[in-house]
Amino acid sequence: MKKRIDDIEILRAFAVMLVVVEHMHFNLFAWNSPALASFYSVFGGWTGVDLFFAISGFVIARDLVPRLQAAGGRQDYFSVTLVFWVRRGWRLLPSAWMWLLLILLASVHLNRSGAWGSVANNVDMVVTAALQIANFHVAHVFGEQFAGAAFVYWSLSLEEQFYLLLPLLVFVSRQWLPYVLAFLVVPQLFLQRETALLALVRTDALFLGVLIALWQRQPSYALFQPRFLANPAAALAAVLLLVGALACVGSQGLVIIEYHYGLVTCLAGLLVLIASYDGDYFARPRFLRALLLWVGTRSYALYLIHMPSYFLTRELWLRLAPAGTRFNSDYTWEFLATALVLLLGLSELNYRFLELPLRRRGVAIAGRMEARRVAAQAASQTAGTPA
Repeated sequence: MKKRIDDIEILRAFAVMLVVVEHMHFNLFAWNSPALASFYSVFGGWTGVDLFFAISGFVIARDLVPRLQAAGGRQDYFSVTLVFWVRRGWRLLPSAWMWLLLILLASVHLNRSGAWGSVANNVDMVVTAALQIANFHVAHVFGEQFAGAAFVYWSLSLEEQFYLLLPLLVFVSRQWLPYVLAFLVVPQLFLQRETALLALVRTDALFLGVLIALWQRQPSYALFQPRFLANPAAALAAVLLLVGALACVGSQGLVIIEYHYGLVTCLAGLLVLIASYDGDYFARPRFLRALLLWVGTRSYALYLIHMPSYFLTRELWLRLAPAGTRFNSDYTWEFLATALVLLLGLSELNYRFLELPLRRRGVAIAGRMEARRVAAQAASQTAGTPA
């Protein structure tokens, strides 16, 4: 099975760009203006998180579920699960923990502007993020205290919980897995999620991604390949329509449908389904494709670092500008340029010198564990074969 699907990486680029633009409002631009208010009244980039969820569900299940289903016995099943957890841990945790530490240090030593929030609130957020329960913490304090730059870890915690529980769900469900997943997805599509807790524990997009991965192994899957998207004009129109719809459905100024969370999940799932066919349907021009692939492969670093980049931008301008400067919409482009330089530069450094080397190390460790598992399984089968 081909490991990387370029269209999935491009979807990651769209997802992180939606989130990065969404969080500029009041985090980078601490002021409001008629132009910003008009833009954010029709733009809701929080939906990029749900696109990330659908991607994660698909990518993880595409590789993991067949391995789990092929495992011979409970011990072998646990070994497959452990290999998966080791690989994901090395892939995600070092960067996440490093930026949690940097956020905490910045709240203590680099907070003349107050952008980072109080040290106490940051300690709360950092501890819960490190324990992978940030979504429950954010739901608990939502509307009462400022969560700071580590606020975005709520979605990472939810994904980590998904990684822990998916193997158990596969083991318990067995051949009924698709039906169990459908049971978990469909009711959530019709939840209004009026409380913060319901909004921050949503798993419909994650499980929909798993369903797409399971369907990929069925003969009927090939019948639905959108071959018309081989036409560059049709592909461009589809991308603009679906990604634009994601942004609009999430906006506060547009009332499109009562169950907008469910619609976001369906749009994200449709994008992942199209990408799953690996037809190079997205971003056909070579230069644009290369740019989006760069963003997509660094999307994890961009997601971790965008909020620290915004707060650092505000801190730097406060320290560099003359005393008494009032920052307003006149500084929009200066703040934007500063934040982008910080975000792109720090993300590239993080990707090259931390994320990529440690990911490779995790793959190597997991590979040795997998080799031992296969050898043990072969020895067990040999021992059980009659002479």
